[in-house]
Amino acid sequence: MSARLLPGAPVAEAVFADLVPRITKLQAAGHNPGLGTILVGGDSASAGYIRMKQAKCAELGMGSPHIHLGDDATQAEVVAAIHQLNDDPAVDAMLVQHPTPPQIDFDAALLEMDPDKDVDGLHPVNMGRLALGMPGPVPCTPAGIEALLDHYDIPVSGREVVVLGRGTTLGRPLALLLSQKRPTANAAVTVVHTGVPDWPRYTQRAEIVIAAAGVPGILQPEHITPGAIVIGGGVRYEGRKLLPDVDERCEEVAGAITPRVGGVGPTTIAMLFRNCIEAAERRTSLSS
Repeated sequence: MSARLLPGAPVAEAVFADLVPRITKLQAAGHNPGLGTILVGGDSASAGYIRMKQAKCAELGMGSPHIHLGDDATQAEVVAAIHQLNDDPAVDAMLVQHPTPPQIDFDAALLEMDPDKDVDGLHPVNMGRLALGMPGPVPCTPAGIEALLDHYDIPVSGREVVVLGRGTTLGRPLALLLSQKRPTANAAVTVVHTGVPDWPRYTQRAEIVIAAAGVPGILQPEHITPGAIVIGGGVRYEGRKLLPDVDERCEEVAGAITPRVGGVGPTTIAMLFRNCIEAAERRTSLSS
């Protein structure tokens, strides 16, 4: 029997339906929200992600200031671009598209960003806010996973959740997020990773398993208990081919599962725009 599918598109649609009147309210108050982007180099996939974000900004009537630097850009040039968007009153939130060329220290560049404009929620200040339960931008994929579970009425509070992966963009912040005392969280969260030789014994007992390792096919059917909720958050690309962490045969064992394509991705984008609008509301003292 196949698992119930948990597509991300309906979740994203619900998020944007909430954001549209908030954008209208900001515009009526004389402030048009703006998402600033910086692209370093000519990577086609990265350029495509930027175009997608700009297209969504246009659809929502938002501003989208953009700076494109060449493949040979220096660290100083990237820092100058970040400072430019930090100082731009038309920019409420911003990002440097990752990955950057090898001569760029992405983490050092991130430190130059105004934490309140960090749309990805990855600045150390914002990771600290997350750890302390303080308001601020939350990393987008973890926030999208929480929203997805909530949208499909999958209870999390008090349940055993195992996160397979400890990366700074997904596994680590997700564990912090789902363990917090909120109706959509409050879980007993265990984080395991490929450095744990017997990690399947943790996932096999979990009610909810979230794959966040970035290792194609790492989660196999025998690694989950029948009826478990399985969320595929980690992926890797080989060229244009998407390789998810979750083996497709897990659908035969799980009670509910995100699809191979169109699962967490749409919710991640929705959370990025939610972070942007919340930043605009904070800057203008407007809220929904």
